[in-house]
Amino acid sequence: MRAKTSYRVQVLDRAFAILDALAEKGSLVRVAELSKHLKLDKSTVFRLLKVLEQNRYVERAPSDGKYRLGTKILHLGMLALTDVDVAQASQAYLERLVSLTGETAYMGVLRNSQIISVAVAHGSMNLRLGVNIGGNSPPHCTALGKAILAFLPRDECLAVLDRIRFATHTPHTITKRSVFMKELKTVRERGYSIDNEEFEPGLKCIGAPVRNYSGKVVGAISVAGPAFRMTNANLARLSSTVMQTAQELSEELGEPS
Repeated sequence: MRAKTSYRVQVLDRAFAILDALAEKGSLVRVAELSKHLKLDKSTVFRLLKVLEQNRYVERAPSDGKYRLGTKILHLGMLALTDVDVAQASQAYLERLVSLTGETAYMGVLRNSQIISVAVAHGSMNLRLGVNIGGNSPPHCTALGKAILAFLPRDECLAVLDRIRFATHTPHTITKRSVFMKELKTVRERGYSIDNEEFEPGLKCIGAPVRNYSGKVVGAISVAGPAFRMTNANLARLSSTVMQTAQELSEELGEPS
């Protein structure tokens, strides 16, 4: 059996070592101290620090030139913690959705212009989907994606739309940006989103946004089921249940009432 290959890039290894050292020190550190600790030339450490500083991974104190971890590290850490917190907090609400609707329930977040499923509760009626926890799906043809994008600040929403490709997945997929913008307006007006067999044939979903303590949308929840069960006759009941559950989860995450 061939040994597992270990891929290493020296400059990245050194940059990560600097970040680890700054985290270990927990305070402002001089270039010379980092150089000695990492057994690297001061010029090498300085060059790497300048690149890390330009990208906000480290900060330099103007008074004495010492370095510490930057705000970008905090931002990335908070994103990771947010996903974990949201996933953990949402599980009980997804299970309640299943008990109320009988359908499979999902919690999703937006990352890198894709919807990432972070929690799921399976319905009492068997449903096979191609997306599981950790899986990703496009935002333009999913109830989770529409519910998140519709309630993002306009500039953030447009930035995401600039990066996505409006690919066709079924005959019902919205593939024109102008039409999709109108769809998002409709979602904002009624408070919930619908995936009308747009991602997978025969599958319908209803989604609603989830907000945190600042009122910012951090994800969405949805129920998914076959089209023959997710009928127009059931739409009012299902959408009301999904919106109510999303609101209760938002309140647990600290959304102002």
